[in-house]
Amino acid sequence: MAHTSAHVAHTLAVHIDEVFGLMGNGNAYFLDALLRGTSTTYTAVRHEAGAVVAADAHFRTSGRIAAATTTYGAGFTNTLTALAEAAQARVPLVLVVGDEPTSGPRPWDVDQIAMASAVGVRTYTVGRVDAAAATVTAIEHALTYRVPVVLAIPYDVATLDIGEIPAVPGPSRPVPMAPVGEFTQTALDRLAADLTEAKRPLLLAGRGAWLAGAEAELGELADITGALTVTTALGRNIFPAAEHDLGVAGGFGAPAAMERVREADVAVVFGASLNQFTMRFGELFHPSTTVWQIDTDERATNARVGGFIRADAKLAAAELATRLSESPAGSRAETSEGASATVRGGRVTAAGTDRTLWRDTVDTAADRAYVVGSELAGDGRLDPRAAASRLGEVLPQDRVVVSDGGHFIAWANMFWEPSAPERLAMVGTAFQSIGLGWHSVAGAARANPEATIVLTSGDGGGAMALSDLDTAIRVAGGRGIAAIFNDAAYGAEVNLYGLKGLEKSPMLIDEIDFAALATAAGGQGVAVRSLADLAVVEEWKARPVDERPFLLLDLRISGEIIAPYQEEVIRVNS
Repeated sequence: MAHTSAHVAHTLAVHIDEVFGLMGNGNAYFLDALLRGTSTTYTAVRHEAGAVVAADAHFRTSGRIAAATTTYGAGFTNTLTALAEAAQARVPLVLVVGDEPTSGPRPWDVDQIAMASAVGVRTYTVGRVDAAAATVTAIEHALTYRVPVVLAIPYDVATLDIGEIPAVPGPSRPVPMAPVGEFTQTALDRLAADLTEAKRPLLLAGRGAWLAGAEAELGELADITGALTVTTALGRNIFPAAEHDLGVAGGFGAPAAMERVREADVAVVFGASLNQFTMRFGELFHPSTTVWQIDTDERATNARVGGFIRADAKLAAAELATRLSESPAGSRAETSEGASATVRGGRVTAAGTDRTLWRDTVDTAADRAYVVGSELAGDGRLDPRAAASRLGEVLPQDRVVVSDGGHFIAWANMFWEPSAPERLAMVGTAFQSIGLGWHSVAGAARANPEATIVLTSGDGGGAMALSDLDTAIRVAGGRGIAAIFNDAAYGAEVNLYGLKGLEKSPMLIDEIDFAALATAAGGQGVAVRSLADLAVVEEWKARPVDERPFLLLDLRISGEIIAPYQEEVIRVNS
């Protein structure tokens, strides 16, 4: 015989390898069964939000689903911001929680189902006879719709003996959405024709393309069309040919690269939502650019899209490549004399001459260059651009970066080039929250046991999440680095509202000594006031992993330097 909590724990462990949590009355028996009877790894966190954020970051940096667990009541309500972020970002995870007894709520109970629903999350409640089946159904729902789900165990059901644990089939895996149907096939024909006639084609890919595993297909399509490529912040380096890539689109993009994007006559977007930041508030594409979007969403996600194809990015890219490869005329491009020419094997031929494609006339490395600035700003504090640029040079190459939310998010995106989409996770940006950074470290560390985990955070969000400073140091250890951009302020608010003349005192923070806090928690904290102080990173890298501490860099930066994306926000809100 086994109780309900054991049914949930054992069934969950068949399909999920990592669980992050905080124990309380509502999940004590679940955790006991999980730790005594399964091989699933459990990581304790110090705040309930941290459990959800760690599971979230685990998926974002690996593509593998993880679970979180907390108790009922206050334990559950502490997860709501993290749940909302995961829901907004379309991150699958399972949150196992205790819940009120089936006999009715106690004085300290709240309507958890309603609260979860309010942030866009569905709840599955475990019953007396279907605990294992409900667990599999919850996992399947999370994977199919790419959303977080809550799996609730009522208090009076948690220890009820309900028989042997059954073997439940599943969960079934989502089937990629093939581009089928007359309408979709006709749309693909139209898009192929547009690309055939395009003189300056551009491909843009986002996180959805990475989730679809479309890297090879997108690379082939780029070669066949001779397109330049660009990505969202969460799709970085998905295209194999870096020499033809303009980097990240939107406010994090380099000015010259964004001007180059506006030269495109046909742009095809794969697996990207085209939010306001990617679109530079409507300025990303030239008004004359023909914009197509390929996504599994039900409809185009931006008014700028002129043609929409609902399909899996990988399958649609492969179909387009096949169409263009089989076209008797091949793709079309413009020669330097303005005459049309035929693309063959990535080159253009016209009247017996060999001409280069648009992308072969572009120095993408020069276009991607950013303004670095001098070492110190006018107030004598570090210029964050110079500090981030230098860090981009000295940070370990095997890094996985997890980012909190705040003004500072530009610096990692501009100067720390990730090697692949899963090597950069920005937990908090979907819901516009801060204070989730420290929690992310544990999830990324468990998902990437051989990589260096680098946290980037501001002082506002960094202070808000200090409960899991200990967790980050404990879990990442000698594989962990944190860079705190410390300007003694809530920088985004100062830029948006302080410059409008609003009272600044609520926007300022008494400078926090994060270096001392890290040292007190068992790490190595360094106050960085000059670029020379960053030599500590080289010294840290030279030591064996098991002999070095978690390293925190307390970057004393100037608040005078405004990130380009923030300048766009200021302009729009002026």
